[in-house]
Formats: sequence, structure tokens, C-alpha cells
Amino acid sequence: MEFGNIITMILSITTIINLILLAGVLFFERRDIGNTWAWVLVLVFIPIVGFFIYLFLGRNMKQKNFYKLTDEERHAINTEVNQQLSPHYVEKLQQLPLLKSHEELIRMNLVSSDALLSMDNDVTIFDDGHHKFDTLIADIQAAEKEVNVQYYIIQADELGARLRDALTERAKAGVKIRLLYDEVGSKKTPPKFFDELRAAGGEVEVFFPSLFRVVNFRVNNRNHRKLVIIDGRIAYIGGFNVGDEYLGLDKKFGYWRDTHLRIKGKAVHHIQGKFILDWHRAGNNKPGEWGEYTFSEVPQQGTSPIQVVSSGPDSVTEHLKNMYIKLILSAKKRVYIQTPYFIPDTSFMDACKIALLSGVDVKIMIPCKPDHPFVYWATWTYAGDLLDYGAKILLYENGFLHAKTIVVDDELAAVGTMNIDSRSFHLNFEVSAIVYDEKVAKRLSELFFKDMEVSSELTPERYAERSLLIRFKEGISRLLSPVL
Repeated sequence: MEFGNIITMILSITTIINLILLAGVLFFERRDIGNTWAWVLVLVFIPIVGFFIYLFLGRNMKQKNFYKLTDEERHAINTEVNQQLSPHYVEKLQQLPLLKSHEELIRMNLVSSDALLSMDNDVTIFDDGHHKFDTLIADIQAAEKEVNVQYYIIQADELGARLRDALTERAKAGVKIRLLYDEVGSKKTPPKFFDELRAAGGEVEVFFPSLFRVVNFRVNNRNHRKLVIIDGRIAYIGGFNVGDEYLGLDKKFGYWRDTHLRIKGKAVHHIQGKFILDWHRAGNNKPGEWGEYTFSEVPQQGTSPIQVVSSGPDSVTEHLKNMYIKLILSAKKRVYIQTPYFIPDTSFMDACKIALLSGVDVKIMIPCKPDHPFVYWATWTYAGDLLDYGAKILLYENGFLHAKTIVVDDELAAVGTMNIDSRSFHLNFEVSAIVYDEKVAKRLSELFFKDMEVSSELTPERYAERSLLIRFKEGISRLLSPVL
């Protein structure tokens, strides 16, 4: 066969494959319209390379019973959810003014994400890495029975070694240790980094591991959650990963501003449940034994009501995005958002615009420096769109802002792992704790205003003065935003 004929045959086969993929993307996969068009452009204009990009980054995940729950386990969860949906339970909530005013939000989280409401929690807020990790390590060192750890990133550096060594010491003392990390997030960390922990009896699992640590067909679906549960009585949830940069030791980023919660109370068991699902999915096991602490009774620790809401590519509904939208639309006076990336979809942007047009004070704080250039410039263009509606856009200048928080009317707040972008909305596994407590909300508002002191404002005038080069970068980044 002549060389020209071989080339023609290859191009013909490639064209057929592209057409099949296009048909699948257009007619068989339920995607956001913007996301669909982005993949159509990739497949049409990059016909050969685009196929491999789609293979690694474009495939939807199987959503039916992703966590392989048995009928009994599903029934147990449904029973608890239905109890909180019952008229008797709702009537009890209505006796508390704050919960009564957000009854619809509570119900939505219950129905969509099985997010049970717990009433008796104590919440500590961390906004500095040193304080957070000093307290976490101390709690781990005091553990008596069980420590479950899950991070998107665990670096093989000084802080990573400090956490590993604390877990190893407890494992040697007979404490059950389970450590879960994401393969993509922790790609720089070799498995041997945890050899001593394994040798001491600790268990280590990797979420969506790569084939020979090279090929990963789920590189686009990352487990972005950061959770620690200690003896079923203390839980950590928030934005900090594990690495020296999160202590402000990376010259590129400088001071690292993040937000994390330490929780005591029944919500700890709900966070434990999220961990157990991910743990057994990573190990390709059925959840089976949920653990000693998941459904056990705990003494009252505080007075903060909490729902733990999770979301991911395993579900059809974008639970966390919808929760944020509901929060924004429920605001009467003010909404404060902190996020390292602001690349919302149309529904999120519309919610912000509706709130602004209704007279709600919407303030959004983003970093003044990029860690991913395309993401940074896409953030600018979406933030710039809201300036015309009266939003206040703040650029954090005291290092890098990585906090993922929203505060509404100084009444309730959510802290977790979700960024405001398509990746967190439907590609990543994310989790957030929504706290229905004025004291917690006001404390987070105080931190927001403290951060404003080291921020500058992106005014309409300042935005209009940006150069042609920056406008070009924004345009390209916005075009790619559905797949960033």
C-alpha cells in the first residue's frame, strides 16, 4: 500500500472516530451546553490529538451506585433522611428562627445530598496554616483508637513528613490509621514516602491511581476533599492541603491565606461517613463496616447546627453549586465570597446578578496573583462582568488567597473545598460544611474584613484600563473556561 493511501486511511479512520465521539458528546451525554461546545471545538479542530484529550479528560463517570452501597446501607441512609424530612422534625426546626428562615435550604441539602442536619456542634475557625497544623498534629498525637486522614495534596516535604511521622507513632501505639490521598494532586509524592507508616500497621490508599504511575484515565476527576477524623469526636474540613507552601514557606506565593474548621459534635460522624465512602471506593471494596463512630451517640459539644454537603461527578445534580446559588438568592443584605478561582457557569452568574439587582451587597475576594495563568485571567473576566451590576471585587495582596468560603447576612456560612469553577461544580469530588450559627458567620465576616485591609479593589475604572494583551488573555481563557 502506498504511503499516500496509508495517510488517507488513517485520516478516514480518525474522522470516523471523531464523528462517533461528536455524536456521543452531542446526543448521549448530558452535559452543560458550554462544556459540550468546548469539546466539539476540541474534536473538530484537533482531530487526532483531540481524541486522546477526550479519552483522558472528557469522559463522563458512571453515576449509578458509584460507591457500591448495598440495599441495606442505602435503606439505612434513606431512613435517617426521611426522619429529618418528617413533619414532626420540621416542626421542631421551625421553633428556631434561623433554621425556620432557611428551611428550604436545609430540605434541599437533605434531598439532593443526603446531608443530615446535626444540632450540637462546636466550631473552631483556622485562618493560618501554622495554627491549623499545630492543633491537628496535637489532636492526632492524643488519638486513642482511630485516625482517618484524607487530603488532595500531601507533599513529601517537612510538613508532609511531620504529619506522616505523627500518624506512624500512633500506628505503633495500636491506633487504627487510614490515610487517603489523590493520585493527581499528590503526583510529586512517591509511594515509598509512606513505607514507614505502612510498616507500622497504617493503611494507605490512593484515589483513582495511575497505571504504572504514568497513565491515568481519571486525571480529570480529582478527589479534592480535605478531611481528618479523630476518634469519632474531632473532625477537620476546609481548604488547607499538606505541604510547606500552606505554611507560607513558598517564595512564589508568600503568605498562604486559607480557611479550615475544627468540629466537635454529631457532624463529625457525617464527615466520617464521607471519608468511609471514599476510602472503600479507593480500595475497590464495599463500604460494609462503616466504623465504630459513624452512627454512635456522642455527648453534646456545642450549639451550632451543621450540614455536611458533598458533591462530585458520581451525581447528576451539582449539589454544592446549587447550595451556593440558594444561599446567594436567600440573602437579604449581604454575601461575602472568598475563592481562589472565580469561573462560574451561567446559573451562578445569574444568581449573583439577581442578588445585586435586588440591592444585596455582594463582595467577592480573589487572589491578586495567579497559580494557574489561564484560570487567573478567566477569573478576571467573570469578575469584571459583575462590576457593571455593582459587585465589589477585592484583590487579596498579602500572599495567596486559597479560602473557599461564603457568608450570608452574618447568619450562616459554608466552608469547604469547592472553588467557584466548572471543575469543582461537576468534575471534582468536593465537600463543604454549612454552619447555621450567627457567631460563626460573624467571625468569618470579621476575617473577611481583616483580609480587605490587605486587599485592593478592582474598580470599573481600573478594569477598563487593562491592556490589549490582558484583554486577549482574558478572551482566550474565557473560551477555555468550561474545561479549565
